[in-house]
Amino acid sequence: MSQFRVLFCCMGNICRSPTAEGVFEALVAQAGLGSEVRVDSAGTHAYHVGEQPDARSQRHARTRGYDLSRQRARQVCEADFEAFDLVLAMDWDNLALLEQLCPDEHHHKLRLFMSFAPDAGSAVVPDPYYSGADGFERVLNLVERASQGLLVHVQHRLREADAQSGPT
Repeated sequence: MSQFRVLFCCMGNICRSPTAEGVFEALVAQAGLGSEVRVDSAGTHAYHVGEQPDARSQRHARTRGYDLSRQRARQVCEADFEAFDLVLAMDWDNLALLEQLCPDEHHHKLRLFMSFAPDAGSAVVPDPYYSGADGFERVLNLVERASQGLLVHVQHRLREADAQSGPT
């Protein structure tokens, strides 16, 4: 059985990317793919390494049934580009930083997360750090939309990989 690995990236790894990790991990579990899909998140900067997600992110996520409390912020490292099948940026700035860090042979793994929800009305997940409750709710709305599209993509990729490996 194949395993698919997804890394979500934002600037500090305390708001958007941990939210995406929590939401997508919950969808993966609901789909019965917990053993086949690995989910993680990281920041392009080391501002909050070792810290839990922002309390506001946790609070808003919890109201929708997502638990972010076990996560700890970390910075993306070069090994991540080898280890993950998709490295998903929350916005254009994060994507540009990831492109600078990523070895050429792994550039095909880099994408904007919102590319999985092209009809959502936003190409990026905006940073809610300096906003009020509405900013965190908007992040959750966008992340839930993109996570649905990402789940379909990952299921398709897993089926392809299983078909290529043949019966066991």
